[in-house]
Amino acid sequence: MNKNNSSTVTAKPGLGLNAWMIAGLLFFTVPMFSAFIFSVQVGDGTYTLGAYRRMISDPGFGEALWISARLAILTVAIAIGIMVPTVTWLHIRAQRAKRIVEFITLLPLIIPPVVIALGFLGSMPLWLKDSVYMLVFAYVVLSMPYTFRSIDTGLSAIDVKTLVDAARGLGASWRQVMVSIIGPNIQSAIFGAIFLTVALVLGEFVISNLLLWSTLPVWMALVGMSDAEGAVALSVMSLVFVWLLLMLLSSLNRRRKVRVNVGGLS
Repeated sequence: MNKNNSSTVTAKPGLGLNAWMIAGLLFFTVPMFSAFIFSVQVGDGTYTLGAYRRMISDPGFGEALWISARLAILTVAIAIGIMVPTVTWLHIRAQRAKRIVEFITLLPLIIPPVVIALGFLGSMPLWLKDSVYMLVFAYVVLSMPYTFRSIDTGLSAIDVKTLVDAARGLGASWRQVMVSIIGPNIQSAIFGAIFLTVALVLGEFVISNLLLWSTLPVWMALVGMSDAEGAVALSVMSLVFVWLLLMLLSSLNRRRKVRVNVGGLS
């Protein structure tokens, strides 16, 4: 049989799918474009970037951004460091307990943020109550519904038990298994969990406001009381930053897949 005669059929999106994709694109882009126009338009109909320059030059912006950045880095490190081994263990040793853990991770979505904030305030040690890093523990809990499901989806796509048994049989330590076997195979899931966690930290307002810490969302809300254009400009900049972060994570993951395919390992 001549290989040249073989053909492949490529599915093309129908009209309905295209309509939904366009509607979804407009749902995200139109409000963002409207917010940008509002932030640059002056009362006389002219346009200026004064609101953006005003917010960037404000000393409070750099301080609030630095606080949120530190909280995001620590939250990602702790959340990924806890969830990857935990979910891996559930897949290997405790499949029946996965439903219970899944229910526990849903509790931050059920319990009101006010209750969570008061619970952390009453349970944290005195030396930590005066530190902004107390918010890290709250954010780790809030991120559990997203990190658990992202990592669980990644592990469900591979044969975790076989990979771990083979590595352990060849003498690999548990640290080597997690770093060299599990991590590379669920890198896309880990990137997704990182992105969701960073987005949560940069957008969380209620708990940080109740605990009286001036994170970026709290500072944006305070600015909005006196400078509406500046607050909208900050919102546009934060959305663009999160979008660029998503593009960066996707690019890193795509480059890794290309290197693996070129090397002939998959």
